[in-house]
Amino acid sequence: MEILNCKGVRFSLTGINGTRANQLVKIGSQPQRVGQARSATCCEYSPDPASKRHERYQQQPQNVDLPELHPKNKKKPFPVPIKKMLQASRKDKRLAQMRIEKPLEPPKNGLLLPELVPVAYEVLDNWKVLIRGISQLLNVVTVYGCRKCPQVHVGPVGHQIQDCYGSGSQRRNSHHSWVRGSINDVLLPIESYHLFDPFGRRVKHDTRFDFDRIPAILELCIQAGVDLPQYPTRRRTAPVRMIGKKVIDRGGVVDEPKPHRSEDCISLLAELDTFSNQQGQSPVPANVKEHAERTLKAYCDVRQGVAQLMSKYTVKACGYCSEVHVGPWGHNVKLCGAFKHQWRDGKHGWQDAVVDEVIPPNYVWHVPDPTGPPLRSSLRSFYGKAPAVVELCVQAGAEIPAEYRPMMRTDIIIPDPDEARMAA
Repeated sequence: MEILNCKGVRFSLTGINGTRANQLVKIGSQPQRVGQARSATCCEYSPDPASKRHERYQQQPQNVDLPELHPKNKKKPFPVPIKKMLQASRKDKRLAQMRIEKPLEPPKNGLLLPELVPVAYEVLDNWKVLIRGISQLLNVVTVYGCRKCPQVHVGPVGHQIQDCYGSGSQRRNSHHSWVRGSINDVLLPIESYHLFDPFGRRVKHDTRFDFDRIPAILELCIQAGVDLPQYPTRRRTAPVRMIGKKVIDRGGVVDEPKPHRSEDCISLLAELDTFSNQQGQSPVPANVKEHAERTLKAYCDVRQGVAQLMSKYTVKACGYCSEVHVGPWGHNVKLCGAFKHQWRDGKHGWQDAVVDEVIPPNYVWHVPDPTGPPLRSSLRSFYGKAPAVVELCVQAGAEIPAEYRPMMRTDIIIPDPDEARMAA
């Protein structure tokens, strides 16, 4: 028997091994018959329309908070809880004290994961499409960069929001000093050292010029299985053996090939590096909207593929600066000039990286109407933000992805300055 009260809660009455003796009990305003104590009462919640709307709001919120700037005088938070890191460290230490090898599975032992090799090739192809697409869209949509701070704006004119914190900002009342931007302002370049053997000799401060600097996404794809003749890498057939933090078997010593700078290498970097794609060198696309849709899809696919690769392959990031290293452990180059670098002798504070550190989103203010007046500082609470690549493609005609709508605040109507004063 089921009882439904006024709040949408359904009571199911089920007897358990016994005779049922009916008894009148007053529930709410109507008397109902329920069983004795031997009967079990199961409470099942029947959601009403208001609760369904609440569930939809939790899945896709209407608006979300804008991303906060990380303070320069603090270390980045650990992506993995420190309690789990300490538990894993104590477990490895106990195994090392008993002289037991550390159990390693691919790719932690130097072997490739066959199922992630197609993902690496797909990420590399989408990365080429993304760089080519952004360089062509810059001929259609204007991008500005501030000369005094890292702020970037996508739109026909620079905004008037007073949030510049660079040098001389007090004399300019925190107004930005806008100049024409490039692809490096939209897609921030993150580079890493290319390693022939990630488990081999580490990059030291004195030997840092012996290693090439390539985009971190390219190095991640190479270690995940992409073969490029210009950047050779070692493919192991026997796993690496470790006891604690010490490598006891690297599978022999293999001589590293000498780096070469040929025309093929330069042409490859022209497709994979943002520094080689500058504004004005790429032609204007014929169908701008279709090209913007393709570029935006490539950006989402790159982020999804990089997240899939980083779930298995180790990528390290400095907890104080933007340095990224692809490999089982970080390098020893002493070039960190961030917070408290004197205490660390310029060394980086390595920790596990996240996707936003390999592909920085570089949030910019969303312009609801590119043909309207510039964004004003008095209305900044009504504006939204979006990654620079997404904002560039949206202004070129692409449809806004559902995952970025809450942050861009597309459902908010921008009031007049006089109306904004009366808004709560």
